[in-house]
Amino acid sequence: MPEIRIVSTRPFPGQKPGTSGLRKKVAVFAQPHYLENFVQAVFDSIGDIAGKTLVVGGDGRYHNRAAIQTILKMAAANGFGRVMVGQGGILSTPAASAVIRKYRTFGGIILSASHNPGGPTEDFGIKYNIPAGGPAPEAVTEAIHARSEAISEYRIVTAADLDLDRPGEQRLGAMTVEVFDPVADYADLMESLFDFAAIRAAFKAGFRMRFDAMHAVTGPYAVEILERRLGAPAGTVMNGVPLEDFGGGHPDPNLVHAHDLVEALSGEGAPDFGAASDGDGDRNMVLGRDFYVTPSDSLAVLAANATLCPGYKAGLKGIARSMPTSAAADRVAEKLGIPVFETPTGWKFFGTLLDAGKATLCGEESFGTGSDHVREKDGLWAVLMWLNVLAARKQSVADIVTAHWREFGRNIYSRHDYEGIDAKAADGLMEHLRGLDLKGKRLGAYGVAVNDDFAYTDPVDGSVSRKQGIRVVFDDGSRIVYRLSGTGTEGATLRVYIERFEPDPARQDIDPQAALADLIVIARDLAEIEARTGRTEPTVIT
Repeated sequence: MPEIRIVSTRPFPGQKPGTSGLRKKVAVFAQPHYLENFVQAVFDSIGDIAGKTLVVGGDGRYHNRAAIQTILKMAAANGFGRVMVGQGGILSTPAASAVIRKYRTFGGIILSASHNPGGPTEDFGIKYNIPAGGPAPEAVTEAIHARSEAISEYRIVTAADLDLDRPGEQRLGAMTVEVFDPVADYADLMESLFDFAAIRAAFKAGFRMRFDAMHAVTGPYAVEILERRLGAPAGTVMNGVPLEDFGGGHPDPNLVHAHDLVEALSGEGAPDFGAASDGDGDRNMVLGRDFYVTPSDSLAVLAANATLCPGYKAGLKGIARSMPTSAAADRVAEKLGIPVFETPTGWKFFGTLLDAGKATLCGEESFGTGSDHVREKDGLWAVLMWLNVLAARKQSVADIVTAHWREFGRNIYSRHDYEGIDAKAADGLMEHLRGLDLKGKRLGAYGVAVNDDFAYTDPVDGSVSRKQGIRVVFDDGSRIVYRLSGTGTEGATLRVYIERFEPDPARQDIDPQAALADLIVIARDLAEIEARTGRTEPTVIT
């Protein structure tokens, strides 16, 4: 029987989980006691864990396997009865949620820094998902943080590392470790939601697509579902082998970082459909031939066409979107006669709505879409829903989206990211914006109707979240939103969202940067971006 050791330790500053857990550089996590402190703080904060089952897995990035071995030894020392581990340490974030829910486990630990780069000098992350399958709510993350600041010891067994590549059960002291197929349960769930026969028929008839897994976690999932179960030709999945450094790339599915896919979807001979997913599999980008679908439009189009998919034939209970996401989905909800909920950014805010049966589809502008099938956003799910819609409507991506605009109007929308800016400068910029009193004033041709710092009261549990983004809403419904992203590990990322509504079909087929040009200038000048950050242009425009 392995020996249980009680190791003395001291708190590390800054172990406060954000909207997506705790993210730091690999070198930070590799420090003696750092990971152990945080894991013990989790175990001490989530209730009675004796004899319970925990799910563990990650996106395969550098340090993933080493961290899992530590977590297993600590889980055994702290009294868990069973831990389910994805084979090879692999488990996408949405698949982890699906497994937690299917087997009714006591939550799970997911190791990922999502779309951030991986490698010895890059990023690592860890988060706890609750038994409902979703990210821990603020009450839990605050308890974890409080415990991390007071921790003085952690528990761990002395034992050899386990074989994470061998399926089946192994023993670690009194605890059972089950190494399981990380793909099968998730793939089965997808097959229950979508019309695989119709999608197979489309591929058989010559429909072509490319899926860029970006050398990240969705490679094995995409190969199993797209190429094996749906019959897409071998090679449909690009960059399908997960690598610890994501092949030196940046696993963020946007127009800049997924440039190979964008190029593949350009020109007359291009495939009919393209998609990409990120490091841990919860984000997606969707393309048609020479046509980019914004995440906001994707949510709205999928909501409008949801009943074409078997899993959603009964209709939607409601739609939830993050505040910075465009109002395109609101127009669909209005026509369907269902509620729409505007939440802060962060998938945990959708969790209470989904659990309460108030919403079916959810989306955020940062390339995340999902539904009540799990409690995380789900990149491959969104791709499969698009494939189902395309197979049912037998139209191109561009034709489906432009027809949607003609029916509902177009929310012309863009996001400008300023990455890696000085954190103090970013905070100063936001404080500058908070100090402005703009209501009733004019900025260029626009009159300001609303100017506030978005706050949210959860309609289910009554919890309140403040300082969730600066909004400048104009009389005509156009708006500018500013917020700092919590997903990076170095400096700060300022995100600026610009939107206006165009009801006239004759004016909808326009480049967003041209259509929003005057609002973009107002957004930069109002926030004094160049003066405060030194940046003359965004790092990424989507």
